[in-house]
Amino acid sequence: DDLRAQVEPMMELVQALGLSGIDKSQVSRICKGLDEVVAAFRNRPLEGRYPYLWLDALYLKVRQNHRIVNQALVIAIGVNELGEREVLGFALGGSETEAFWLEFLRSLVGRGLQGVQLVTSDAHEGLKAAIGQVLSGAAWQRCRVHFMRNLLSHIPRGDQSMVAAALRTIFAQPHQEAARRQLGAVYAAMATRWPKAADVLLAAENDLLAYMLFPQEHWKRIYSNNVLERLNKEVKRRTNVVGVFPDEPSVIRLVGAVLQEQADEWQIVKRYFSLASMRKLYEPQPLVMAETLPFTLAPVH
Repeated sequence: DDLRAQVEPMMELVQALGLSGIDKSQVSRICKGLDEVVAAFRNRPLEGRYPYLWLDALYLKVRQNHRIVNQALVIAIGVNELGEREVLGFALGGSETEAFWLEFLRSLVGRGLQGVQLVTSDAHEGLKAAIGQVLSGAAWQRCRVHFMRNLLSHIPRGDQSMVAAALRTIFAQPHQEAARRQLGAVYAAMATRWPKAADVLLAAENDLLAYMLFPQEHWKRIYSNNVLERLNKEVKRRTNVVGVFPDEPSVIRLVGAVLQEQADEWQIVKRYFSLASMRKLYEPQPLVMAETLPFTLAPVH
């Protein structure tokens, strides 16, 4: 029974990787081979500069000491100086504590991560603190999608569409100075009707508009964690086949194989950012200033 309990979850992992028709005596050898491949991928040196970095976490169910617990799987994606996406690393821990994020980011730096100019993530306090300590020279961009959800939770449902439209006018501006002026106008229009939401907006100003100091061609892909959210969905699709993992090594084995598969696909697809736009990142162009349009919210009827 003990042997069966160990082998059957491994068979589920093998099936999750798209393999079938393999008898149980081969499973351990397959897993050992996978462990070696994943370890090489996970610990490979990071060469060159990675100006953009995205960080996020998802939770998986893992058996520990005869109990089923949720564990945090954190993933880092970067774009190198050639404009190509890479899966830089991943780790598994009990929760998204500052200490866990510190250890993860330091491991990336230890493998060669350098040249980070902008980090995009959600506003998890432990993650923010770790970024400040390990990547102190980088700007931080709060994921705009997560922020919008958070702010709209302070708005009555019937007014959410109007407020969302008002917020979008901030991000439609041609440069950061214009966006700041527009944000001030939106804040003033919101303050008397939804003061809590207005304060949330004003407090997040610097973190929301950090991406506007980078080449405009990159804005749509650096203001949110969408690139990592899509990868997380693929990881969840594959891990849902297993359901509950028998132990932590089995998580690393399957997730590592999925992430390496994605990394291989990215090597043969079009660059995430063009070489011409990446040159602008390292040779900034002068801004062409433009005036903002006056803004008011519709009156209450």
